[in-house]
Parts: sequence; C-alpha cells; structure tokens
Amino acid sequence: MTGIMSLLTEGFSSFLFGRPETQRLPVRTSTGQAQAVYLPTAAPGLGDSGVIIGREVYSGKGYVYDPFQLYGQQLPAPHWLVLGESGNGKSALEKTYVLRQLRFRDRQVVVLDAQGEDGVGEWNHIAEALGIKPVRLDPTDAGSDGVRLNPLDPAITSTGQLALLRTIIEVAMGRPLEERAGYALKAAHVHVVRTVTDRQPILPDVVDALRNPTKESADLLSLDLADVRIWGLDVALVLDRLVDGDLKNMFEGPTTTGIDLDAPLIIFDLSHIDRNSIAMPILMAIVGVWLEHTWIRPDRVKRIFLVEEAWHIINSPFVAQLFQRLLKFGRRLGLSFVAVVHHLSDVVDGAAAKEAAAILKMASTRTIYMQKAEEARATGKVLGLPRWAVEIIPTLTPGIAVWDVNGNVQVVKHLITDTERPMVYTDRAMTEDALEERVRAEAALAGDPAV
Repeated sequence: MTGIMSLLTEGFSSFLFGRPETQRLPVRTSTGQAQAVYLPTAAPGLGDSGVIIGREVYSGKGYVYDPFQLYGQQLPAPHWLVLGESGNGKSALEKTYVLRQLRFRDRQVVVLDAQGEDGVGEWNHIAEALGIKPVRLDPTDAGSDGVRLNPLDPAITSTGQLALLRTIIEVAMGRPLEERAGYALKAAHVHVVRTVTDRQPILPDVVDALRNPTKESADLLSLDLADVRIWGLDVALVLDRLVDGDLKNMFEGPTTTGIDLDAPLIIFDLSHIDRNSIAMPILMAIVGVWLEHTWIRPDRVKRIFLVEEAWHIINSPFVAQLFQRLLKFGRRLGLSFVAVVHHLSDVVDGAAAKEAAAILKMASTRTIYMQKAEEARATGKVLGLPRWAVEIIPTLTPGIAVWDVNGNVQVVKHLITDTERPMVYTDRAMTEDALEERVRAEAALAGDPAV
C-alpha cells in the first residue's frame, strides 16, 4: 500500500512542478589527471614464461614468446614464419631469439645460414663469440677440410635414403621421377645396401649400380638387362653431377666425422652455395633428412631448426614434402621450425603452392615486418590477418613487426641489448667503434675478468 501511495505522490508532484533534473557543475582538469577516468585497455599478452622479444607498441608491456611454453595451450604447432623486406630487422630478431633461447639448458639450435659476406656466413660473429666452428659446405673445397654429408649415411634408414635419392633427382630434373626410372633407382639402391658392408655406401656406388644393373634386378620383373640400364641412365647422369660434376665435394663421400650434434648451436654455413642454383634446395633436402635421422631424438631437449632463405624449401614440391614429414614428426619430439622468407608471393605462387599452403598452415606463429602495400594485402589475405594489421604493415619502421600468434595479433618493437648489438649487425660497413664493441662483447661472453 505504501508503495502505491509513493508512486501517486511522485506522479502528482511531477504533474505540478515537472520532473526534477540533476545538474552537474563543469569540471576543469588536465589530460594527465583525466586519464585515470578512462583506463586504457590492451589485448592480453602471451604470458611471462619464455624469451623476451621486446615491447608491445600500443600498451608498452613487455612481449614474451616461447613456442614450447605455448604449445598445446595457445599454439596448435610450435612452428614460426618470419616475413618482411630486407633491412627491417628479420636477421636481428632471429639472432637475438637464438641467443636468448640458448640461455635455457634444454635448448638446442640448428641454423642453415644461406647468406653471408666476405667469405663467411651471416652467423659467423655469433659462432666466434660462442666458440663454435660452423659446418661450412663448399663445392669448391676439395681439400681435407671439406665437409661432406652422405645421403647414404647408415644413420638414415633405408627407406629414408631412397626417398632422399628420389628428391635429389626430382629437384635436379624439375619433374617427378618416372616409374621406370624409379624402379632402376630402387634396384640400384637395394644392390648397394646389400653388397657394400665394409664401409659407408656412397653416391658413386649407386651411380655404378645404375650404369651396370644386376641380372637379378632384370629377372625380378622378367625384363631385359639393357632396358633396366636405359631406364636408369638419366638418373645416373643426375647423380653424377653430385659425384664428379659442378655439385661435387659435398655429398659424394662418407659423412665427415667430428660434427658435434650435441653442441647447443650448430651452424651450417651455406654462404658459398649459389642461392639461385639447384644446389641449394638439394642441399637443404639432404641436411633436413640427415638431421631428422641423426639429430632429433626423444631426449626431452627442445630443438629449434632455423632456415634462412626458406623459400628454397617451400617452393620445391619435392623438398617441401620431405619437410612436411619432418615438421609433423618433429612436433611430437619438441621441434620448432623457423622459416625466414622475404615475400610470401615467393612461395604461394610457385610450383609448390599446395605444399607451401600445408607448411604455412603448420606455422601458428607469423611475424611480418614492413612490406609494400600490395604485398601486405596479399600477405594479409593468405594469412587471414585483421584489416587494421594489414593497413599498418606498409608503415612499419625497422625493428617493429606485426606478430600473429594463433590469432593473438600485436605490434611489437624488438629490443636488442648492448651485448647483442655487435653480434647481430654484420654489415661490412661497421665502424671502428662498433668493431671494438663487438670485441668487448665477445670477451664478456667468454668470461674475461678484464672486461
């Protein structure tokens, strides 16, 4: 009853005097004081466990990233794609990331260093600072110091050897291997594995078996021996390039002893290889399969496989298929594959578009540095980036990138310490002061008490 009377009284008062309005006096204040009224908001970060990359541009928060910490929770796969024009900070990011990962005891890194200057790879400064000797593959080095990787290394399974031989031939020929040639190769490989038992089988053994097939290989399918020899002729000619042609001195002998696969950092220096020749994808295929069988082990060590000029892998259907298997297999054993590419168009419009799409799908982390507007739009479409991120990519300055970690998109400024700076910048035009700084940094890493 009381409630009804209150409503009637309020209604009558409003009818006579109008509805009362609250009046607020104006407030004069500064922007600095008023910002407490409208608190800033920022997207959540990736947590505080892992490697610090730098600072989020909009919030100012530290940006921490580690695929091994995020895998299974925020990341469906630990693989990472880095894109961007030259001179915008990709190389510096890779190097500091590796140096910071190596601070953890259960980390191990392999780098395929495909760039360099002054006769050494781009990672040479870091190798010197850490006391590491790069594994330098050079087709012009025929001396005793030359490093060789054997596609028929007994550490690689027989099935893996045959798949690798097929890939080498298909990359060199630029087309799939025909069934008849494939049979000749398989028969030659079986013969070599069965008969060469007192040493490592090597490529010249396969070439000889192709040129001189056994009667057993012909009888197996009721073939003429001359036919089997003809089927294997083109294959023998391709492999001969690796044995006695322009690609020799890298693959035709037993695997060089002394490559320390337990070192925290292993650098394959490929800077002496012509980046535009077929040697590069062949070399990457051999290194990838060799590492798959000799390096990746179920020992709880978290491994990072970083590949410069990765378009040599992604743009070749045959090499990409090998790496797809490696990525799927390595994911279960703690492998993070880092692919560094200048332009996404280098791979998505190439001959291996299907394989490239599959590898890109596995890369749940994407870092995009400055690109031109047209390239940025194409990249955004392929990677599914939000519109605002696509629009700012052409405006990014060196050292700042868009990070997309499984849909968590941030703009991040990469930060480099004074100790890291002289090791990550390798321009030959470095000043004398920078060189002196590098010497001091290397001495500090070595624990020199005088520094």
